[in-house]
Amino acid sequence: MPSIIREFKKYEITKISIILFFILTFFVNHSAFAASASEINSKVNVALNDLYKNSPGASTLAKDAKAILVFPDILKAGFIIGGQYGDGALRKNGKTVAYYRSVAASYGLQAGVQSFGYVLFFMDSSSLSYLEKSKGWEIGSGPSVVVLDEGFGKKLSSTTLQKGVYAFIFDQKGLMAGIGIEGSKITRITPDN
Repeated sequence: MPSIIREFKKYEITKISIILFFILTFFVNHSAFAASASEINSKVNVALNDLYKNSPGASTLAKDAKAILVFPDILKAGFIIGGQYGDGALRKNGKTVAYYRSVAASYGLQAGVQSFGYVLFFMDSSSLSYLEKSKGWEIGSGPSVVVLDEGFGKKLSSTTLQKGVYAFIFDQKGLMAGIGIEGSKITRITPDN
């Protein structure tokens, strides 16, 4: 019986170590993890070019959107407790006007690491105003967000999508099942140049 207790303690210590490592790595707001404004803009340019090339519906949305918030590189990792993190840029008329960070936490049966990007198309002024005035917007509260899949994105027209916020998730890589942006908290940041 004592050997079972020792094994259980080893398991608990390992689990706690993994959780602490995860928290320190992904949730500490430390400048070592923060991208510069020029790095964010460069990644946003590449992400938008790829998205428009591979999804004509995204290009259609962009033409009518009041603004576009692009998170080109979100890292998601977890082992029972998980999280995702990434920086992005808000663009109006093709120019960056602000920078934002997307952070989310989750728990449950999960293990792995993956990366992806997502773009939010703000189709009306009230949705955009909510983002700009809030001290942190949690997706799932405030303006409604509709996540568009690649198939639907090919059939978009500017007359069908005029209000709210539409999201495209793209460039998925890694070994973790499921990608979601619901519950992501988006806050404004001021990165270094």
